[in-house]
Amino acid sequence: MFSAHNFFKILKWAFLILVGLFLILIIGRVIYRNNESKTNDQVVKIHNTKLTLDDVMGVNLPPDPGVEADKTVQGIDANQNGIRDDVELAVFKEYPNSAKTRAVLLQYALALQMEVIQPMVNEGTVIAVAQEGGRAYLCIGEILIRNDDNKEIMDKYFKEADFLTEFVDNKQINTKEREQYQKDFYKKIGSYNSLDRYCDIDYSKLPN
Repeated sequence: MFSAHNFFKILKWAFLILVGLFLILIIGRVIYRNNESKTNDQVVKIHNTKLTLDDVMGVNLPPDPGVEADKTVQGIDANQNGIRDDVELAVFKEYPNSAKTRAVLLQYALALQMEVIQPMVNEGTVIAVAQEGGRAYLCIGEILIRNDDNKEIMDKYFKEADFLTEFVDNKQINTKEREQYQKDFYKKIGSYNSLDRYCDIDYSKLPN
């Protein structure tokens, strides 16, 4: 026979279950809000990370990391400017007499390095890094001669742009581990809009 005692016992357990579910929902929302806040903070940090004129002019060049450069995916950044040291030194070695070329290539290298130093990897941070990478890629074209109405000039433009980006790509993504990390990183990407202003440095004010 179903007694009043059994009824209140069931009612008690139903109440406890509802309270438990409510607490789980509240905790879940707190965790979500916390992660969302951390993501937003990191996105702001990504977009605020810029190349400096000192970087372009080699004011604080790092020492050669040697074999240490490739021991980890992140590599070595002794001068802590966000650019991997071996890539930074390679750009200066290849273009010692062109500050404009160094400016655009170092910005591109800075964007690529952002992929491997993120403390959290989710759609928000991946999109922010992708936006910076796209901006840096387009910045390279800013120092090249372009005329959309002239096929010969445009063929040369694309050839030079590919040469410059591939120079940095080959230095930056130079191990299987780094190549795989980049592929895994962009698996979390979603749709996004491109940024407007391309270059961190006003290259028109550089001497060469």
